[in-house]
Amino acid sequence: MLCLPRFPFPLHRTGGLLLAGLLGLATAAAAQAPLDSLGGLTGQLARHARQLPREELFLHFDRPLYLSGETMWFKLYATGGPQGRPQALSSVAYVEVLDAGRRPVLRGKVPLREATGQGTFLLPASLPSGRYTVRAYTRWMRNFGPQAFFHGTVTVVNTFAASGAVPAPDSAALEARFFPEGGELVRGLRSKVAFKVTDKRGRAVAATGTVLDAQGTAVANFSTRRGGMGSFEFTPATGAGAYSAVINRAAGPGQPRPQAFTSRLPAVREQGYVLSLAPAASPGQLLLTVQSTPGQPETVLLLAHARQQAALARPLRLQNGRAELVVNQRELPDGVSRFTLFSEARQPLAERLFFQRPRHGLALTARPDQPRYSPRAKVSLNVAATNAAGPASLSVAVYRLDSLSAATNPTIDQYLGLTSELRGSVENPGYYFAATGPEAEAATDELLLVQGWSRFTWADVLRPAAGPPAFQPELYGPVVQARLTRANSEEPRAGLTTYFSSPSRVVRLYTDYSDANGLLRFEPGNLYGPQTVMLQTDPRQDSTARITLLDPYSEQFATLPTPPAFDLTTRFRTDYARRHLQAQVQTVFAGRKYDRYRVMPTDSVPFYGRPDATYPLDSYTRFKVFEEVLREYVPGVIVRIRNDGFHLMTMDNISKSLFQENPLVLLDGVPVFNVNKIMAMNPLKVQRLDVVNSRYFQGEAAYDGIVSFRTYKGNLEGFQLDPRVLIQEYEGLQEKREFYAPRYDTPEQQRSRRPDMRELLYWNPAVTVAGSGTAPQPLEFFTGDQPGRYLIEVQGLDATGAAGSSRSTFEVQPAL
Repeated sequence: MLCLPRFPFPLHRTGGLLLAGLLGLATAAAAQAPLDSLGGLTGQLARHARQLPREELFLHFDRPLYLSGETMWFKLYATGGPQGRPQALSSVAYVEVLDAGRRPVLRGKVPLREATGQGTFLLPASLPSGRYTVRAYTRWMRNFGPQAFFHGTVTVVNTFAASGAVPAPDSAALEARFFPEGGELVRGLRSKVAFKVTDKRGRAVAATGTVLDAQGTAVANFSTRRGGMGSFEFTPATGAGAYSAVINRAAGPGQPRPQAFTSRLPAVREQGYVLSLAPAASPGQLLLTVQSTPGQPETVLLLAHARQQAALARPLRLQNGRAELVVNQRELPDGVSRFTLFSEARQPLAERLFFQRPRHGLALTARPDQPRYSPRAKVSLNVAATNAAGPASLSVAVYRLDSLSAATNPTIDQYLGLTSELRGSVENPGYYFAATGPEAEAATDELLLVQGWSRFTWADVLRPAAGPPAFQPELYGPVVQARLTRANSEEPRAGLTTYFSSPSRVVRLYTDYSDANGLLRFEPGNLYGPQTVMLQTDPRQDSTARITLLDPYSEQFATLPTPPAFDLTTRFRTDYARRHLQAQVQTVFAGRKYDRYRVMPTDSVPFYGRPDATYPLDSYTRFKVFEEVLREYVPGVIVRIRNDGFHLMTMDNISKSLFQENPLVLLDGVPVFNVNKIMAMNPLKVQRLDVVNSRYFQGEAAYDGIVSFRTYKGNLEGFQLDPRVLIQEYEGLQEKREFYAPRYDTPEQQRSRRPDMRELLYWNPAVTVAGSGTAPQPLEFFTGDQPGRYLIEVQGLDATGAAGSSRSTFEVQPAL
């Protein structure tokens, strides 16, 4: 049997979403060719999009707040391309829970299938209370830096320590940051400046302030509008020196006015450009203005782009240091667009963001059959996507709302449309999608100025291609990487065959040659759960090389604003005690049912396929030494004794002759190069023996036949491997945990005395609804024993990339 070698990147799945997505990306880039009127600028952007297509992840959590010891459930959505359609580029997502010090407290590899995945984390009972960042990324996304990773925030309450909670002292110190429109303040040019005021714990603060020049003269006044943000306009004067702002925190009713503090504005440039954007006189239009100082080149290039695709490209000629352009908003895509100003030498000069509310969202509905229910009653829920273009993939969560419920994360439509283009978390992102009027437009503008960022640098776009990307996509499961070096040094060892295996009853073996940097790459496919992996070189080639297994998780972290700190509040002590009791009751009465896992399909065929001969040793009279077993029962394997001990030779069925070298000898899939050790093993521990009587090719490795021994349990049965073999614990893909929810279909079940104190009534990450005009998807679940108001949250994405969410509630009334 011939094992095909690994193909270099790019390698795409024909017939899958990946091929369609990349073809669509190339078509979109080709469609923009007429826009390439800026000296090749838009062509460079299209080339960059083809070489580094964008990939994005979104996580839908089952709820925003957890107790230590509870299970966090989530669904992953993978999108990409200019339209943000579902994209099956990667098959593995890396998900981490980080504490306030950016230290991972939980990590997992979640399989992605057809651009979605589902995973869980069991939060340790010892996990301290606080706000935790959950980040998710693929190997491919690491090419764009950690800022491009998904970041969400969840709150964890440790009720074991909450009963005596003492709130942390409030910090009176404030911090202000200023963001000039277009990127810089320029002497003599009127500029808009956005700002944000927070305390030292990252919480937005309402404040007022005054801008002063170097002589202490007031040049502008300002006040916060929403979320500690606001803006003001002023013209940096010639010879005025540096500018600063005196800021006063707003005082509450009857409180003394807090002490003011001073913060510096960004430095003022003597020469440059200012790019500004404002509503035009006509509805649906924008007025873009470019200003420059005297002596600057009069011709500049303007490029509007979104998701690696050009939307508008035009040269502008300044007259008397000023140029204006009216832009029709209909020409811009939904979501965030960037207006970037370039010099004729294609050097970026200024950039401005604009947000267009999505015009083509996915309309989702989730209607329970009643507004109120009794305990342990059936809830029939009809879920529909009324305008979906084909099937839509959805996730549904139903949980109880109480005083401890934390602020929710952005929904999928809010994240893909807005917050993924911003740095840090956004307070109440739904406001920027629903609110209208001048006040909402100003607040949105200030948000974009304060928290906007770019997924790429123009230097990367404009420089010539410099080889393949550093991180290739994982198309067929997690890629395991290792490095070979000389013993006691960091000098790489190149050109050595290395073997990767994991003892099992399913025989799997992977090989690779180390490259010039000593790097190895293995693709073990769908390896689930905790595994013991073993890496070794062929001692006939080298017996001194040191093997190091590389960590697949990113050690780079995004620079994000500090999320607001979380305090355990004494006024919620009763609520903490109630939730603690509920959680402990659920653990006692239903704990094991929460640990059910779905059996994942496995391919039981060994990597070498069907052997030429198989010997179930229990079918033969047992001998106590392997030499007798092989001589008596296995004619395809010849035992020879030489000066260095035993040798095995297999018969070549093609040439009808004996191979002169030892075959590849395996024990539970692990190569054993010392035949003497395998011959000394107790044959009563071996259940089966497979023999391949022909030359076998695996990538660039070739074997003179294969002799594979399998033990009863697939665990090596205490066999002592060579001490040079690297043995290491490895966490494979997450196994799918099954969501447990009791049913009360019969009167006997409803009368059960077993308490049902669930906060999370329902979680289903695998709901599929058909397109518009079809019947809703019926779902059902049962309420528990806790009265209160429950939230139904539905999120999803259809095949065109249209995203949507829906929230509705129902009541569970107390038992009579």
